[in-house]
Amino acid sequence: MIAISTGAAAIAGGVLVLLIATAVWALYTGLAARRAALVDATGAARDATLVAHAPAQAVIVRSDGRVEAPARVADWLGLPAEPRYLADLGGADFGLSTADLAELSTHVNAAQRAARPLRMTVAARGSARKLVITGERAPEATLAPGGVVLWFVDATESQDEIIRLAEDRARIAEAFEALAGLIEAAPMPMWYRDRELQMTMVNSAYVTAVEASDARDALDRGLELVEASGLGGPLANAAIARDTQEPQVAAVPATIGGARRMLRIHDVPLPTGGVAGFAVDVEDLEQARGGIKRFGEAQRAMLDRLSAGVAQFGADRGLVFSNQPFRSIFALREEWLRDRPEFDRVLDRMREAGRLPEVRDFPGWRNERREWFRAATEVAAEEHWHLRGGTHLRVVAQPLPDGGLLVIFEDQTEQVQLASARDTLLRVRTATFDNLFEALGVFAADGRLQIWNQKFRLLWGFDEALLNGHPRVDTLARAAAPRLENPSRSSMIGDLVRSATIDRLQRGGRFAFADGRHFEFAAVPLPDGNALFTMLDITASRRVERALTDRNEALEAADRVKTSFVANMSYELRTPLTSIKGFAEMLHGGFAGALSESGRSYTEAILQSVDRLSGLVDDVLDLTIEEAAGKRTGVDLELLAGAAAEAIAPAAAAKRIELAVEVLEGAGRVFGDADRLRQAVQHLLRHAIGATPEEGRVLLHIDGGPDKARVIVSDNGPGMTEAAVRRAFDRFAPGIARGGERALGLGLPLAKRFVEAHGGTIDLLSEPGQGTLVTVELPRE
Repeated sequence: MIAISTGAAAIAGGVLVLLIATAVWALYTGLAARRAALVDATGAARDATLVAHAPAQAVIVRSDGRVEAPARVADWLGLPAEPRYLADLGGADFGLSTADLAELSTHVNAAQRAARPLRMTVAARGSARKLVITGERAPEATLAPGGVVLWFVDATESQDEIIRLAEDRARIAEAFEALAGLIEAAPMPMWYRDRELQMTMVNSAYVTAVEASDARDALDRGLELVEASGLGGPLANAAIARDTQEPQVAAVPATIGGARRMLRIHDVPLPTGGVAGFAVDVEDLEQARGGIKRFGEAQRAMLDRLSAGVAQFGADRGLVFSNQPFRSIFALREEWLRDRPEFDRVLDRMREAGRLPEVRDFPGWRNERREWFRAATEVAAEEHWHLRGGTHLRVVAQPLPDGGLLVIFEDQTEQVQLASARDTLLRVRTATFDNLFEALGVFAADGRLQIWNQKFRLLWGFDEALLNGHPRVDTLARAAAPRLENPSRSSMIGDLVRSATIDRLQRGGRFAFADGRHFEFAAVPLPDGNALFTMLDITASRRVERALTDRNEALEAADRVKTSFVANMSYELRTPLTSIKGFAEMLHGGFAGALSESGRSYTEAILQSVDRLSGLVDDVLDLTIEEAAGKRTGVDLELLAGAAAEAIAPAAAAKRIELAVEVLEGAGRVFGDADRLRQAVQHLLRHAIGATPEEGRVLLHIDGGPDKARVIVSDNGPGMTEAAVRRAFDRFAPGIARGGERALGLGLPLAKRFVEAHGGTIDLLSEPGQGTLVTVELPRE
C-alpha cells in the first residue's frame, strides 16, 4: 500500500472541487445561451410573419440594380417569378407599364444620388390592383449600402373609393345645379338660413315678394317676408326647427304686393345645421275653407232643427254628423257618437236597441245597406222600416259626391196610425164603451149628452128614445133622481159636468142608490172641450171594506179584553204567590219547628218555583203595560252593564259559565229609562246563559259613537235554527227560563219592546253550532 501525505490529499481535493465548479458553470452558461437562442428564433419568426402579412411590403434595390422583393409584391404585380433586377418589375403583358417602370427607375436614381424621397401610384397589368410606391435611400447601416428601400402598398380599395367619390361628387353637383334651378324657378318664396339663422340664399319669388331689386339686395338689407310679432317674429319657428330637428309649420299673415295674404310658413332643418324655408300662399284656400265651414255649420244647424233624424257619414264610412232627432229615434248616446263610429257599428248599435226591422239574415241585410255608399250620387235609395212597438220610419239614403252618405229618417208612425185609426175610430170607440165595466157618458160644452154606453143607459134605466135625442144634463139629472137613495143629490150630476166643461176641473164623489148599491163617479175634462162622466160600481168593495172594518174592531176589542185579562190575572196571582213565598220562608227558617233535611230541600224547591213564577208574572205585566219606558234621564252604560251582570252572575256561576263584561271608552251615556234598559240587557244575558251549556262563555260588550251606543251580547252555545231565529222575538214563543228550563220566551220580546221604546234597534244573528249574537243600537238622544 502506497502512503499519501496529507498535503498531497489536500491539493488533489482542491483540484477536484475546481473541476466540478468549472463543469457546473459551463453547463449553466450553455443552458442560458440555449434559452436566448430560442427567444431570438421565436422573435425572428414573429417578425417574419408580421412582415409577410403587413399591408406594406419592402423591396430593396441595391446600388448595382439588383432587387430583393418578397413573393407578395410579385403576386401584386402579376409577375410570373420573383424579380432579380429593377427591370424585371415590368414586362410586355404583366407588371408595371413601360412608362411607370421608366418613371420608377428615374425616381430610384434620384434617391440614390440625391437622397430624394419618391411617391407614385401605379397599376399592375397582370392583376387588377393599384399600388402606391414610396421610397428613400437606404441607411448606410443596412445590408444594402447605396441602395434604395421601396415600400409597396396595396391601394386598390382606396383608389376605387376615390373614383366612386369623384363620380358621386359630379352627380351631386349636377343634382345641386338642377335643384338650384328648380328653387329659383319655384313660384313660391324660398330661402335658406345658416346655423346662426342668418339669411344666405333666396329665390326670385322671395325677391319679388319683399320688393327687392335682386337676391343680393334682399340679403344685404335683411328683408324678411313676415313681419316681427310678439311671438318672436320670423326667426321663432326657424330656431325651434334648428334646435329640435323637427319641421315647423305656422300660418301667419304677410303683406305682398300691397295686399294682406295668409301664408303657411314651413321651416325645415337640414343636416348642415341650417334651416330651409318656403311659404305657401293659402289665402284663397283659407277663404274657401272658411266659406265651406260656415256653409257646413249653417247646414248642420238647419238639419238639427228638423223633426226628421239625419245622419251623415264620411268617405271612410265614419259618422261625421247626427242631429238630436236621430239620437232620440235610435236611443244612441251623444258621447258614443262623438267617437265617429263606423256605419256597420251604428247599425249594430241600432239593432241592439231594437230600432231596426226584424230580418232573418242581418249580416246580409247590413251588406245591402252598405252598398248605399257605392250608388250613383243622383240616385237616392228609399225604404220603409217597420220597427217593434209600431214605429214606422221612412228612410232616404243619398250618396254624396265626396264618397260619403247622408241618411234621413222620417218618423211616420203618427201619420200611419192616424190613417189607420181614422177608419176604425167609431167601431173601436163603440166596442170599447159598450164593454167597459164603468158607465160612461160624454157631454158637450153646451151640456148635451153626445156619447154613452149601454152600461150608462141600463144603470139609470133611461129610454133609448130619451138618449137618442141628446138631452141636456139637467134633463138627465131629473130623470135619474128616483134611482138615488137621496133624490136631491141628482143635481150634483149637472154641477160636475159644468165644472168639467166650463171650469176645466176634475171632480168626483159617491152615489148611494135606493136599491143599496154604491157607485163612485167622476167628471173629467177632455182636450176637445167636452166632459167625460164615469160611474163605477163599488158595492162589493164597500161590503168588503165594511167587513174588514168590523173585523178589525172586533180584533182590537178582543186584544183589549185579552190584555186586561192577562193584567188582572197577573195581579191576582201576586197575592197567593206572596203568601206561598212568606209561609215557605217561615217553614225554611224554622218558625214551625225544626225541619228534616228533606223538608228543607222541599221548602227550597218551593221558594225557587215561587221566584220563577214571580219573574214570569212580572214579565207578563211588562208586556201588558202600554208605556214600555218611564221617566227618562241620562243613563251611564258602564254602570248599567255592571248592574245587569251582577244580577245575572248567580245564574252564570250555577252553570260554571264565564261571564265577561267589556265596556269601551266610547260607551258613554244615553237618554232613557234606566230600569227598562237594565231589564233589556238582563233579558239578553239570561237568554244567552240559558242557551249556553256548562263551562261556556257569554260576553257583554258595550261601545258607541257620537250619535248612538251599541250593546252586544254573544255566546258560544249551540246556536239557533233559521226557524227559531225568525220566531225569536215573538211573544209566548218557547224560550229559556231563568233556571235554564224550557218556558214561555218572554225575555227577547221584552228586550225588543224596551229597546224600540227608546228609538233603538235590535238584531239577532245565529247559526247552528256557531253560537248567537244579539246587537242593540240606542240613540244618544
